[in-house]
Amino acid sequence: MTAEVRLLGAGEIRAIAARLGVQPTKKLGQNFVVEPGTVRQIAALAGPFSADDVILEVGPGLGSLTLALIEATAVEGTAVEGTAVEGTAPAGARVVAVEIDPVLAAELPATITGRAPADASRVEVVTADALRLAGPDIPPPTVVAANLPYNVAVPVVLHLLATFPSIGRGIVMVQAEVADRMCAGPGGRVYGAPSAKLAWYAAARSAGTVPRGVFWPVPNVDSKLVSFTRHAPPLAGEALASREAVFAVIDAAFGQRRKTLRAALATWAGSPARAEEILRAAGVSPGERGESLDIAQFARIAQAGKRSAATSMG
Repeated sequence: MTAEVRLLGAGEIRAIAARLGVQPTKKLGQNFVVEPGTVRQIAALAGPFSADDVILEVGPGLGSLTLALIEATAVEGTAVEGTAVEGTAPAGARVVAVEIDPVLAAELPATITGRAPADASRVEVVTADALRLAGPDIPPPTVVAANLPYNVAVPVVLHLLATFPSIGRGIVMVQAEVADRMCAGPGGRVYGAPSAKLAWYAAARSAGTVPRGVFWPVPNVDSKLVSFTRHAPPLAGEALASREAVFAVIDAAFGQRRKTLRAALATWAGSPARAEEILRAAGVSPGERGESLDIAQFARIAQAGKRSAATSMG
């Protein structure tokens, strides 16, 4: 069997941070998980894994979740001469850890080698901003597992899903209010543009709550886990409007939340009358508000707008 993976505890995390001179910063949204049970729970929710999976971890920090992902994906190896741990061949899913802080990124390989030596070669650490990741930067990921900074959680998830079609599912830990928005459905109090945009790519659901006490430093907000599974875009069998076109409708609809769609989409369409014409062609009442529409209805509006523009040009 693979050698045991030694997870990090609260004292060890603080010791590494002290040695590096790291003080967690609000700017980077750094709240490190110091409770092994929590990272094991996230890793379990991200599975089950196959040996072909490439797990993308955003913001590994000091390595708590990274080690749990290594542990969750380790499988029995075959004796191979010359491997890092004699008699053990690394096997299992690969982990790509993307860290924006260069100090933390530089330290992470040593932590992994010291605490999971048999599986260290399955982990690649990349120093980068997840919001700027491009296709060639990393191997095509199939799974996302991350403790995301609260201020960029939704943009990061949307960017990753747009950039890497290979991602099939994910589990992310985010601020409770952000989680509620990500999972909200039409008509809900917190349903908005992030909810609708995420629904374009995937079905999201709440996967549990996370107590504040598992973090260092302890945040002043609650956290939740969000699980998502990719699905085909709505109306995929039809002459689908582009994602950019659909998202433009969503932005316009939620830009003025208390207005009817006829008014909210007036600038996007060119006039209130044109907006009403497009809405009726899409089978949506001009008196509805954006909060009541699902992603398929937004897609139909974008399609109707595309047809209307083509007709006017013709």
